[in-house]
Amino acid sequence: MRIVVTGASGFCGAVVARAAAAAGHDVVSVGRRPGPVGVHLPWDAESGDYPNLAGAEAVVHLAAAVGDPGPGPAVERRFRRINVDATARLLDAAAGRPVVHVSSASVYAPGVHSGPVREDGPIGDQHSAYGRTKAAGDRVALDGGAVVLRPRAVYGPGDPHLLPRLRRVVRGGRALLPGPDTRMSLTAVENLADACVAALAWPAGAYNIADAHPYPRDATLKAVLGARPLHVPVTLANTAAAVAGAVASRLRRSPTLTRYAVDQLAHGLVLDLTRAREQGYEPKRTLPDFLWDRTAP
Repeated sequence: MRIVVTGASGFCGAVVARAAAAAGHDVVSVGRRPGPVGVHLPWDAESGDYPNLAGAEAVVHLAAAVGDPGPGPAVERRFRRINVDATARLLDAAAGRPVVHVSSASVYAPGVHSGPVREDGPIGDQHSAYGRTKAAGDRVALDGGAVVLRPRAVYGPGDPHLLPRLRRVVRGGRALLPGPDTRMSLTAVENLADACVAALAWPAGAYNIADAHPYPRDATLKAVLGARPLHVPVTLANTAAAVAGAVASRLRRSPTLTRYAVDQLAHGLVLDLTRAREQGYEPKRTLPDFLWDRTAP
């Protein structure tokens, strides 16, 4: 098929575009910058314009505002323009074509969950503009009949988001981690890309996407960061996040620690992959693969 990939110049989008091309599809990159394969059609998701989808048979939508820049009305407005309003315009432009919308497991309510979270799990009360606007965009996509994928903590070669945030918790060779050890789902970017291509044929609805099995938090961060875990109380971590947010707001900078980051580390969200597996999805890549790739000569 001729497939539009929005955000194909980004970390996840580039891997998805290559995977779609490798599967034999004709890829069109729609976004501010060209993707790694196929032709490029300019579109700034923040501009208010509609994307040009002429000739496309399906769309994989990854263009998004990401990160954890801290609170503020300007941040909230920008994230909403891209993650909610642009998603609505893209669905209008798609006009009945199959759409795979890449959402996030950050749509799920923060805090402790009693077991693996299914797609009908609680949504809301997010601590960040990213979580709030991804949840709203997720709802827009579902209402528009899209396939909605919810990966958690995507990692892989060239990751500009997750690993840099994790490195912030390292102090003097120790990783300061809120609360006791826990288990968490992570998603190799290659596993997400495989899901995006496969989901072009899936029924509309929401699907959790992650590696085949969750990982122990402390051992994982020790392997990734090379730092020994040091547990601190969650209440202390949240207090530190509040102080960091106040200082950052005064200095007009992004905070070094946020409640969103504390929740992500303290309450290891594990995703139930049953719905995706019922469509034949089986993630192949694992974190040890990534670690080996980083150290292999």
